[in-house]
Amino acid sequence: MDIRKLFGTNVRRYRVDLNISQEALGVRMGVDRAYVSAIERGVQNVTLLSMWEVAQALGVRPAALLVEDVVVKDDGTQT
Repeated sequence: MDIRKLFGTNVRRYRVDLNISQEALGVRMGVDRAYVSAIERGVQNVTLLSMWEVAQALGVRPAALLVEDVVVKDDGTQT
């Protein structure tokens, strides 16, 4: 799988689990909603700094955004 698509899929999954919009995530990151959309669609090639900002905004470790088949439990913990 393309790493950008994998990253974007995981970002979307965590964002939806938090029940926040792309715009709300963008506010947390200090970026535009369109940038978040591009990340989630896998068309934005993010920098390491952007990856860190996304992870901080979602409350997850950066590595979690690169794992295939990440499972988030009901209590918010990761497996």
